[in-house]
Amino acid sequence: MTAAFRTALPALCLSACSSEQAYNAAQGWQRQQCGGIADKAEFDRCVSRAGDGYDSYKRQTEPVRK
Repeated sequence: MTAAFRTALPALCLSACSSEQAYNAAQGWQRQQCGGIADKAEFDRCVSRAGDGYDSYKRQTEPVRK
């Protein structure tokens, strides 16, 4: 996590937005950062990581319910 992202994250959380809005804003920021990567394979990995939607993120991070 870069210093700019660590600085922006509290501002996102304090702006009274939903967790989905904060997640989407962070993903948008990550996609912008991918644009500066010259290596095609690394760029593709970066975009792939930044492409997951909020619903996918929620499914991966919520505890398994029995």
